[in-house]
Order: sequence, then structure tokens, then C-alpha cells
Amino acid sequence: MTRTVLITGAAGNIGSKLRAHFTTLGWQLCLLDADPRGDAAIEAADLAEWNEAWVARFAGVDAVIHLAGNPSPQTSWESAQRLNIDLTANVYEAAVRHGVCRVVFASSNWVMAGHRPAQGTLTTDMAPYPINPYGVSKLVGERMGHALHARRGVSVICFRIGYLQRDDNQPGPHMGWSTWGQAMWLSNRDLCQAMERAVLAEGVGFAVLNLMSDNPGMRWDIELTKRTIGYAPRDGAAPVVTDVVARDERGAHELRGMIEQLEETLQARRW
Repeated sequence: MTRTVLITGAAGNIGSKLRAHFTTLGWQLCLLDADPRGDAAIEAADLAEWNEAWVARFAGVDAVIHLAGNPSPQTSWESAQRLNIDLTANVYEAAVRHGVCRVVFASSNWVMAGHRPAQGTLTTDMAPYPINPYGVSKLVGERMGHALHARRGVSVICFRIGYLQRDDNQPGPHMGWSTWGQAMWLSNRDLCQAMERAVLAEGVGFAVLNLMSDNPGMRWDIELTKRTIGYAPRDGAAPVVTDVVARDERGAHELRGMIEQLEETLQARRW
């Protein structure tokens, strides 16, 4: 079934992989990025600044996959505000202006990062726990998507994407963030399959879905993802625990404990 899909952030890691996959399906693609990196097929567009030239590219589009923004967990509040919040608001409005039926928003596992030292399954209906400007900006993007569906009737699917490296994206202890990082690995082909299903799935009004491969023992719930869009992951990898990984894991838990104590102190002083 052919589709016309607009991809923001098309020159990035995820955008490049989706472009290659969607091309094999015969889909028509409109590609936007602030920095096309010399690729003539990608149109340069600063989506953080409303401009009728790039807004017009949303006309005739079946679905928008919104990847554009600052992808760094170390981003500042200033950058997160402009490139992740203001920019996303512009993309949502452009989709409404031109009658786009579905927007797929690239949210992030960082929305739940504060739950790392806890136990139990991580579902998308439990309380979010972002710990940095990047995670907060992605949570705001999800909530704007919820409002877009409730008020304007646009179907919005938000993926809390796991750990997706560049190029061949192999799992292993080199990934960083100890077992937490490895346990949310997302393979290239599982990414592409999920995004394809997100474009084609019927009967979805608004959904926030975890997107990881089927990694043994992971805390992330992907059963809702499977049921909602027909996601059928083909890959999975159990974390490899080295001495370095184990030490990093202990350090992360100790740091989280210190932060929680500081938060309790600040709340007690009514900052």
C-alpha cells in the first residue's frame, strides 16, 4: 500500500534509515532537515521558524514522521525550548493546516530516565520521570500531540525510542549507560518495521508506545506497542555485564540516591 510520507530531520540517523526503508516500499517521500548535508533530495528548512515555504510541503501528505530537533540528552534549556518544543509545535500546526491524518512523533526513553534505579515494568501509563531538559522537551511533545488529537482530530503516535546507534547499530557493552542502555537496544530493522506499521496502522487516535527490540529481561513494556500497531520485533539482545558495566551501574544508582535526597531537601525548604 503506497503512502506519501514527510520526514523531518531526514538527514539524521533515524531519518536516513527510514528513508532507505520506505524507498524499498515504493512510498513517496518529502524530506526536510535544517542541514541537508549536501543531499540534493533533502530540502533545507528551519522548522523552528514558521515559514509558508516549508509549511506548503505538508500538502498532500498521508503521514508525518517528526524526527527533527536537538537529539542530545545534554542539550540546554534554551536549545530544548527552541528546537524541541517550539519546533514541534510548528510541525503539529503545519500538519493540521494541510489535513495530515497521522503524525508519528519521535519521543525518547529519557522521559522515563528517573525510573532507572527502581524495579518493575516500565509502561507508558505510569508517571513520567524526565531528569534533564531533553527528557522534559520530549514529554511536552507527547502532551502537545495529545492535545492535537483531542482538539483537532489528528491521529498521533508517540514512540519512546530506545537506544539506536548509527550505522550497523550492533548491541553490546560498548553502548554506554551500563545494562540500562543495553536493555533498551533497538535494531535497525525493528525501527523500520515499527515506523512502517505506525504509518499504516488503523484505528489509532492517540498512543504513547515504548519502542525497543525484544531484549530478554528488559523492563520496558512493548506488549502495548505490539497490540496497538501490530509491531512484531525480530531482534533482541541480553545485556553483557563486564566489570566496567557493573561499576557504572552501581555508580548510577548511588548518584540517583544522592539526587533524590537533594530533591527531598529542596522540597522541605519550599524552594
